[in-house]
Amino acid sequence: MADRRLQVFHTVARLLSFTKAADTLHMTQPAVTFQVKQLEEQFNTRLFDRTHNRISLTEAGMVVYEYSERIISLYSEMSNRVGEMTGDLRGQLLIGASTTIAEYMLPRVLGDFKMKYPDVQVRLHVGNTDKIVHMIEDNSIDLGLVEGVVTNKSLATLKCCMDSMVVIAEPDHALGTYESVTAQELLDYPFVSREEGSGTREVTMEYLHQVGVDTNDLHITMELGSPEAVKGAVEGGLGVAIVSETTVLKELALGTLLARPLNPPLARPYSFVYQKQKFRSLVMDEFLEFAKDRCSRDMLSVPVRRGG
Repeated sequence: MADRRLQVFHTVARLLSFTKAADTLHMTQPAVTFQVKQLEEQFNTRLFDRTHNRISLTEAGMVVYEYSERIISLYSEMSNRVGEMTGDLRGQLLIGASTTIAEYMLPRVLGDFKMKYPDVQVRLHVGNTDKIVHMIEDNSIDLGLVEGVVTNKSLATLKCCMDSMVVIAEPDHALGTYESVTAQELLDYPFVSREEGSGTREVTMEYLHQVGVDTNDLHITMELGSPEAVKGAVEGGLGVAIVSETTVLKELALGTLLARPLNPPLARPYSFVYQKQKFRSLVMDEFLEFAKDRCSRDMLSVPVRRGG
């Protein structure tokens, strides 16, 4: 970035937090404050009002923020266009991924992409599907990869691959005698669920609705914020759960969980999400193709062992 101070200011203004901006930029908070102070000295005016541990943009700050958005966007577009002309793939790509994808699928993809394109700087933000979609909407990230349904018509979606969902339980659970599990049979057991806003929860509840089960009849005993937490609760005998099959391969191999397919089967797409009107850089296009190819191959080659 030509002017680091402008980039730092833009991040603080977008997040309205010096602390969050420091985390996002991998800087210390004093360094962020110093950069903003230098910009304020350059313009000889305050850009933020600071009251009761909260900040807001001043009138001048709002003007600088509007221009900084355009400047940063144009600078990124310029870098990418020159890269296209020279065949030199470099630049920055801001990616967001929902928790399941970020923990179990994306690390290998990002590692291989970085090896192929060492001059591309990739930053990853992790959250549930709702959070990632919001980050796309407010231009916090360039590209999202989620497992939930995206309803915003201003966003484009591109299917990456399909993900099979299974019912998991502790190894000596009664479901171990079943070949498959129906939605109605889930009502007989305590259920461990992901939190509101999770793509896994949204897909699960939609599936139950489609097969004629009232989700209010589901005996949800816990709502947890990550696949690891859900697996731990199930291993502890606190209930059964529906999860992505790719998240439990280790536990199935070790025999700490058993898994059974749903009847009828349940699969969901992993989808890329991005703004329709936003300029798509060469870096973004290359990552889309690379990730789609790699994810599809990984899903097809997953060795399934369901235990029990």
